[in-house]
Amino acid sequence: MIHIILYEPEIPQNTGALIRLSANMGAHLHLIQPYAFDLSEKKVRRAGLDYAELANLQEHPSLEACLETIKPNRVFALTTKTERYYTEPTFENGDAFLFGPETRGLPKDVIESLPEDQRLTIPMIPGGRSLNLANAVSVMAYEAWRQLGFDMNL
Repeated sequence: MIHIILYEPEIPQNTGALIRLSANMGAHLHLIQPYAFDLSEKKVRRAGLDYAELANLQEHPSLEACLETIKPNRVFALTTKTERYYTEPTFENGDAFLFGPETRGLPKDVIESLPEDQRLTIPMIPGGRSLNLANAVSVMAYEAWRQLGFDMNL
């Protein structure tokens, strides 16, 4: 299985879209508190449509609690502060992909807690600052799932 971890997400529509994504690809979605909205908000429900019941969604009080619960093989942080492309590693069943809040990204200490080869970026043209969270997660999650042969039994 693929684990998608959203660290303190801020925009309910992105989380709703990622509930829908995770339901459709069988990924496990983890939300690290605090976040700036309530999961029952209309904006979350609208973006997630009726996929919430189909998604494997867990809330966690901290990143440490999340990692202790899911015990991933490896954690890959997505950041603009590295040169290693998201397509370079060979992903394994049980890997986790960590994404920061929409307005500020992952904290420096979280990024630096991971080995350099587990810090990944999605390329952009010079001057590009960041991608929308839901888009970045989609790009990363589908690359990992592609490498795993689009296995439906993860």
